[in-house]
Amino acid sequence: MRGGMGNMQKMMKQMQKMQKDMQKAQESLGEEIIEGTAGGGMVTVKISGHKEVVDISINEEVVDPDDIEMLQDLVLAATNDALKKVDEMTNDTMGQFTKGMNLPGGLF
Repeated sequence: MRGGMGNMQKMMKQMQKMQKDMQKAQESLGEEIIEGTAGGGMVTVKISGHKEVVDISINEEVVDPDDIEMLQDLVLAATNDALKKVDEMTNDTMGQFTKGMNLPGGLF
């Protein structure tokens, strides 16, 4: 019986350490700034690792008052590009904690 309790305590300590490591990794991800672009770099959107838009840059050559829809499409495309990159970075970073755990796909 004693061996079982010792193993349980050891497992609990490992889980607590993993939880702290995951929290640190999530905080670190939030400090990352990911850049998405569209229109060959004419529109750039920067998003934090916590999926907050922090900057939008539009090249003045894109600004055409007669074609505002194109500008809106470029901003949307650049934002989605940055969000996709944030998801990839998050999956790569957080996936290290779930390797070998056989969790259902998409959890990290």
